[in-house]
Amino acid sequence: MDNRRYCPVCARPLERRVLADHERALCPDPDCGYVFWDNPIPVVAGIVEHEGALVFARNALWPAGMYGLVTGFLEPREAPEDAVVREVAEELSLDARIESFVGAYGFARKNQLLLAYHLVGEGEIQLNEELAEYHHVARSEAEYWPGGTGLAVRDWLRGQGYDPQPRELPEAVKAWMKAPVDMD
Repeated sequence: MDNRRYCPVCARPLERRVLADHERALCPDPDCGYVFWDNPIPVVAGIVEHEGALVFARNALWPAGMYGLVTGFLEPREAPEDAVVREVAEELSLDARIESFVGAYGFARKNQLLLAYHLVGEGEIQLNEELAEYHHVARSEAEYWPGGTGLAVRDWLRGQGYDPQPRELPEAVKAWMKAPVDMD
C-alpha cells in the first residue's frame, strides 16, 4: 500500500477512510475530492526458452538462491507484447519472439498485475546490470515458486504436459519476501 500523506492536487493532508469497501487515502477538501485508488501496476514477465531450456535469472538485489523470470514495467503507450520483448533484449541481450500469452497474475506484495508470456530467445545471453546470474533448466526439471511469476511457470509447464513441483524456498529468501516492500 502506498503511504502518501499529502494530496497531489491541492497539497492538503490526506485522510484514511473506507470507500468502495477498502481503506483509501482521500482528500478532505470537498472542492478537490481526490481519491488515491491504489490500482495495481501492470508488469510484464517472460518465460524465456533459450537453447531448448528455460532461463531463470537472479536480480542483483535478490538474495542468493532466488531466481525468477525476466520482468519489467511498460513504458508510456507501450503494448505489453512489445514491453516483454524489449525487457528480454535489455536484460538478457536476446532477440525474442512471443509464442503465447500465458496469463495474468496478481502480485499483492508489490500491488502489481503480472502479464506473463512465453518467448523463445536467440543469441548469446549477456546480462545487464540488473541481473547477477542466470541458469538454464530443462522443462522436465523445472520447479515453480508458490506466488507471483512462479504461478505462470507452473501453468505454462502444465500446459506443456509437465507436472512441475513447488520449489522450497531457502530461509533467507522467505525472510526477504516477508520484509516490507519499499515502493520508492
